[in-house]
Amino acid sequence: MAEQNQNCSQFRGQPRLPKFAIPKRYDLKLKPDLAACKFAGAVQVSVDVVSDTKFLVLNAAELSVSANSVTFASANKVLEHVKVDLFEEDEILVLEFKESLPIGVGVLSLEFEGTLNDRMKGFYRSTYEHNGEKKNMAVTQFEPADARRCFPCWDEPACKATFKITLEVPSDLVALSNMPITEEKQNENLKTVYYQESPIMSTYLVAVVVGLFDYVEANTPDGINVKVYCQVGKTSQGKFALDVAVQTLGLYKQYFAVPYSLPKLDMIAIPDFAAGAMENYGLVTYRETALLYDEKHSAAANKQRVATVVAHELAHQWFGNLVTMEWWTHLWLNEGFATWVSYLAADSLFPEWKIWTQFLDECTEGLRLDGLAESHPIEVEINHASEIDEIFDAISYRKGASVIRMLQTYLGPERFQRGLASYVKRYACSNAKTEDLWSALEEESGEPVNKLMNSWTKQVGYPVISVKLKDQSLEFDQSRFLFTGSHGDGEWVVPITLCCGSYDARKNFLLQAKSETLDVKDFLSASGSSGRPWIKVNVEQTGFYRVKYDEDLSSGLRNAIERKNLSTCDRNGILDDYYSLSMSCEQSMTSLLALMSAYREEPEYIVLSNLISVASKVAKIVADSSPELVGDVKLFFINLFQNSAERLGWDPKPLESHLDSMLRGELLVALALFGHKATLDEANKRFRIFLEDRNSPVLPPDLRRAVYVAVMQGVNKSNRSGYESLLKIYRETDLSQEKTRILGSLGTCRDPEIIQEFLDFLLSSEVRSQDVVFGLSVSSESREIAWNWLKAKWDHLTKTYGAGFLITRFISAIVSPFSSYEKAAEAQEFFSSRMKPYIARTLKQSIERVHINATWVKSIRNDKNLPHAVKELAYRKY
Repeated sequence: MAEQNQNCSQFRGQPRLPKFAIPKRYDLKLKPDLAACKFAGAVQVSVDVVSDTKFLVLNAAELSVSANSVTFASANKVLEHVKVDLFEEDEILVLEFKESLPIGVGVLSLEFEGTLNDRMKGFYRSTYEHNGEKKNMAVTQFEPADARRCFPCWDEPACKATFKITLEVPSDLVALSNMPITEEKQNENLKTVYYQESPIMSTYLVAVVVGLFDYVEANTPDGINVKVYCQVGKTSQGKFALDVAVQTLGLYKQYFAVPYSLPKLDMIAIPDFAAGAMENYGLVTYRETALLYDEKHSAAANKQRVATVVAHELAHQWFGNLVTMEWWTHLWLNEGFATWVSYLAADSLFPEWKIWTQFLDECTEGLRLDGLAESHPIEVEINHASEIDEIFDAISYRKGASVIRMLQTYLGPERFQRGLASYVKRYACSNAKTEDLWSALEEESGEPVNKLMNSWTKQVGYPVISVKLKDQSLEFDQSRFLFTGSHGDGEWVVPITLCCGSYDARKNFLLQAKSETLDVKDFLSASGSSGRPWIKVNVEQTGFYRVKYDEDLSSGLRNAIERKNLSTCDRNGILDDYYSLSMSCEQSMTSLLALMSAYREEPEYIVLSNLISVASKVAKIVADSSPELVGDVKLFFINLFQNSAERLGWDPKPLESHLDSMLRGELLVALALFGHKATLDEANKRFRIFLEDRNSPVLPPDLRRAVYVAVMQGVNKSNRSGYESLLKIYRETDLSQEKTRILGSLGTCRDPEIIQEFLDFLLSSEVRSQDVVFGLSVSSESREIAWNWLKAKWDHLTKTYGAGFLITRFISAIVSPFSSYEKAAEAQEFFSSRMKPYIARTLKQSIERVHINATWVKSIRNDKNLPHAVKELAYRKY
């Protein structure tokens, strides 16, 4: 027997399955038992044996496979198995047969059983209430590598096959899968539901949902039936997403020059759901907050989120489902592309949202993570399934989307779209790598796409471009930007764009060396303004890089901001670059505050939104470095935002813009957190009225977060009523958006004892485990409490969440906000004995952030001009 074992174990520890057999078709039957939380199944896989083997090796995890049921039938011969081995840590099932399998197509049959788990992956259970009674539904979530938890399969994106699915379920429930139903057979209180065979697709896109649902439906002009399913009684909340989906399908059909490839599209809201949404082919699953929109209780920001998430998931029906990445290394192609194109769709449907100005949020988040030494390249080697979860991050989604936008701007939208359409046609029903997309775009445009893009996807980080004006020449110099302030290695091919004095005077070139000089004599004289004209590099912020200007160019831009000469995106980009250069100690805090004061008459939502987030981070870091200055810093910020807050007032105006509705809430949250007395008083007054009458118009959805945050600023252990009232509203509402809004507000309380109580509440049965992350960003005063809580609960958390990206959020939210080297060492020490591959990267990044904060604190303490500057700004009369 020893030799046999040797044979089976040769397949362990490999990143990929062996290639001697290729699945072609799955005939899969599943029978979930919702009461016992178990399921039984049987699968017959048509397998093409392509080389000599006695073994079949496929993926399986957390399943028990009935050894007696395993057979392989080929060319009128049935082969018996000798051995059935399931290696849990490799998640593989190794089947050994008596003799070599005949070359060609045979059918592997086996039966299995599993548990409907509560970890939101594989085949799992989610709970809901119907007529006051708690019930279970069964749902699948297979991406990245959890189809193997539902049925044994070749669980790799390149192993595409067709799927014929049959479900046996209670008669009163709705049972959905990727394809339309072909027939149903009743058998007393059970029914068997048969579905059409799917086109060729990857295992991670297979989906099944069984539960009690209502739906709203519509048809596209092409006759594709689109349904939005949600809990009974919530159908009116599905109408907005339905409308977006129908329009988006038409838009993408045009853009990709290929129609949607299935006969129907279902979108369904799931109460317990780990990600935001999942693009299963023909059956897209969502968190309720990403699909449902309630006219009365949802904020403008919720509406925008639903539209962009729906557009993102539907983009995947082409980019991801029809054309699939060859391996997880190319995940970014799926996610970066879907993120970018969702903005294209939203802009087409809702031009008044000015969504491309908001795309900067994606870019900023990408730049924020990629400015860490512990970042990773867009393309990552993946050697084990457990490593995949960690790359569903801001690099794959946000940097990915940003470099696609940079390329589209460089090539021009028409050439880019034509290249894309030919890529989708060429690789439809197949798999592709990053290089395949570059080749298609290169053929279409004649530009060196491969060379340009490799520097952005294969190496980590991005450059900061230093720009100096010397005797009518501009000197450009690139080096890797790092928040630590050190300059890293790396050289990029950078599409540089610049304009001078006006948006009509533009230049662009590819920076292909460490440094380059550009003669701008004609440029400077043509701009015709007296004195030196302003020069802005990275026009409209379409490039994924930062710019550091010399002192003269900086002050020219500060004046241009005050004189309103610059576009929204450019004003925003200058602020973000400057803030980041201050964090990396390359610009002083004094000069950052001086730049911020140039924005006191800023009209645009996205710039103010960014200004608010910079202001709140600055207030926090100054509290750590120089507590004696905090009062004045907050006063300066209150003065900075007051104009805009007064312009908008508290009450929504009839027909006001979507962006004003979003801005009002964000401004009031900021003023409340900075301790603005008039804002706190008005908020508390409105809250009292609202508590008496929930239908009162004084608290429209866009104001709620601000009012809840303001209420929590006054809560402490001897004055708990605001906290209790908010918990009461939390318990009474059945709208997920309202629940998460409340969770996010409770953590802003300044009293550590209340926060201790709140953190324990987060782990109670009253909070769905997917929603705990909304409550983890606690006030600076409670950082220590949260850290001690995380240490005490760590074992419990790892049991609840297992591997997966939700657990990484706990580390980043609770560890990153600290700003002392001692805390970094303490975190390092605590996790050293609790290390798991799926938290390694997040932990390193969080500890690096603490070091960055600590260095920043030191540099602010050394800024001798700061106390005077802060006084001057706080008491300046505008």
